[in-house]
Amino acid sequence: MKKNLLLIILAVLSLSASAQNITTNRARYHQGDDPNWAKFETADNDWEEMDITKNWDDQGKVFNNTYVWYRIHLTIPSSLLKGADQQKVVVFDLPSADDTDETYLNGQLIGKKGSMPSDEGGYRSAWSAERSYSVDAKSGGIRWDQDNVIAVRVYNGGEPGGLFGRPLTVRVPNITDGLSMQFADAADGQTQQCTLQLTNDYKVNQVGTVTFNIVDRETGRSEGSLTRKVTVKKGKPVRLSLPYDKTHRCLASAKYVDAKSGKYVEQQRSLKFLLTPPAPLTPRFNTPAVFGVRPGSPVIFRFGVSGEKPIKITAGQLPAGLHLTEQGVLSGSVDHECEITFMATAENSHGRAQQEFTLKVGQKIALTPPMGWNSWNCWALSVSQEKVMSSAQALIDKGLADYGYCYMNIDDGWEAPERNADGTIAVNEKFPSMKALGDWLHERGLKFGIYSSPGDYTCGGYLGSIDHELQDAESYNSWGIDYLKYDWCGYGRAHAKEKDKGVASYVRPYLLMQKFLREQPRDIFYSLCQYGMANVWEWGRFVDANSWRTTGDITDTWASLYDIGFRRQVGLAPYAAPGYWNDPDMLIVGKVGWSSNLRDSRLTPDEQYTHITLWTLLAANMLIGCDIAQMDEFTLNLLCNNEVNAINQDVLGKQADRALQAGDIQIWTRPLADGSHAIGIFNVGDKDLRVNFSQYLPQLGISQLQSARDLWRQRDLDPANLQWVIPTHGCEYIKVKY
Repeated sequence: MKKNLLLIILAVLSLSASAQNITTNRARYHQGDDPNWAKFETADNDWEEMDITKNWDDQGKVFNNTYVWYRIHLTIPSSLLKGADQQKVVVFDLPSADDTDETYLNGQLIGKKGSMPSDEGGYRSAWSAERSYSVDAKSGGIRWDQDNVIAVRVYNGGEPGGLFGRPLTVRVPNITDGLSMQFADAADGQTQQCTLQLTNDYKVNQVGTVTFNIVDRETGRSEGSLTRKVTVKKGKPVRLSLPYDKTHRCLASAKYVDAKSGKYVEQQRSLKFLLTPPAPLTPRFNTPAVFGVRPGSPVIFRFGVSGEKPIKITAGQLPAGLHLTEQGVLSGSVDHECEITFMATAENSHGRAQQEFTLKVGQKIALTPPMGWNSWNCWALSVSQEKVMSSAQALIDKGLADYGYCYMNIDDGWEAPERNADGTIAVNEKFPSMKALGDWLHERGLKFGIYSSPGDYTCGGYLGSIDHELQDAESYNSWGIDYLKYDWCGYGRAHAKEKDKGVASYVRPYLLMQKFLREQPRDIFYSLCQYGMANVWEWGRFVDANSWRTTGDITDTWASLYDIGFRRQVGLAPYAAPGYWNDPDMLIVGKVGWSSNLRDSRLTPDEQYTHITLWTLLAANMLIGCDIAQMDEFTLNLLCNNEVNAINQDVLGKQADRALQAGDIQIWTRPLADGSHAIGIFNVGDKDLRVNFSQYLPQLGISQLQSARDLWRQRDLDPANLQWVIPTHGCEYIKVKY
């Protein structure tokens, strides 16, 4: 969602009015940029009309990397104020905007999200931000019972672009509409605190009573409660705090009641909780005991070892061509097919651990799914070499590298506007040296990923690889690239010209690039990003891809997680195997935001546990999408569970499938290399449920469980007594033998 454009909206359109709002989805627009287009008196009769609930791309317009203005003409009746319980504030609810907007009412700026290229600090996307702008009913510039002009300046970087989503609505809010409640949970010494913040967006003071409670969801026991009379003024939030046990699944709830009208606002939130126990101080190997590399290709492998630092990692006699640093970085190369097995030893002041490790030198790589980080969900097009390096250092410093996270993948936004004179791809000013970046990562045992498209342009409007595939593959080799995400974006224009739209037309661009990747003297993990078109899982391995996206982009909502994870992965298990992985997209935990608008994931803590549980069962690519430097204790606890990650990295390489669906309970099972099975029990409904696992054994074809282990809590369970209260959108994760 990036492109340059300006939009202006005008139109006398089909308006719908009710007691307290006016709505329209039509506007007039003009490409270009002129500050006079914000003014009420600007003539716009010759502007074209557009639907503001759809991107302009969906309406046959292509405005890439430019400005567009929208202008909407509305008569706002004073009758909107009649009967309202407050008459000081009027709200303008706008559609979303790809990517930034400035909104004017009769020439006065009333709101802005993101920043324009001409702003200090440059362009910053805000396509996912909500746009609701309030004005004073008397002094805010509204022309009551007369024509008004709402002018919206839009800049778009990439594609698609423009206003989209909901229509424009003008409304007089209720007295309590300006009050919002947010919960935050953070450690305060040894105690975990939940803070309730009440914020007033309007100039009308909120006077009332708030009740704040925390309850243990599994036992129903109260963790704390308080009631307060409050006055919440604009710009002066009120904060209240309660302690709770962070090892319990707790639910916070709050209710504010307006003293005068009796109207109320309610909200609740599942609080962050920690299930993974602390790692021991003694060394522990957390990465698979096998790694694949092709003959002659550079070996880049970092042993993931947790424990108190410093830890010294050594190995027995290694064959010529291989070297192991004391930090656990295995490097070098082997020029012939073979299997090399050796004992690795990790030692610190608390003890030692050993792992028998096998280097498989052959024609297959990616024997387990990739684990690492991708820049898109946090930095989007603002990614830079500095941000990649700081993220890599945070990956090491926070201990994620000790659990196998090793890929550092640059997504879109690294390419220069034009290729070099000889046709080779050039980098923009944010990346001083790709070769130096690759060397820096490899020295630390981390791997280097990059992004391109088989089309003329990428999703972000940067140069793609079409007609330069060989040159780009050679450039990737010279930079030390270990992973290529190859995104369909841009190729759609070339594909539209093809007469035959059969499967071969989808295979062709990916097969072409793989030919040149395989000619390079290094292994490059090949990730197809084409959103599951033409059932890519049926042919992905035949273009020698290592993974393929099975769906469109994931977002940090339950609806997206449920659709992509629980609906679209059913039946795909037969297509996954060592070296070939179904990819349901990146992880949406931690602080995300697609550029600099970083915020906590909108998934509840239970939904985040479900997310990681399901992705490990699916043998999915485990690519962190958040800002690693801002990762909190909850997210680290979620991502650094060695027993959970071991399911994802199981060397048998069998993906889970849905084994049972009973109402809102879904059970997914995965066979493992040691003969056991990983089982996820998910509550996909909107109510907490008490679950007795024994009742499902016959339907799962299990006569009797021999053993059961809680993977998140890392403790053995009584196989004859597996009962839980599973919160809405939550799960339990067990490993069993039968």
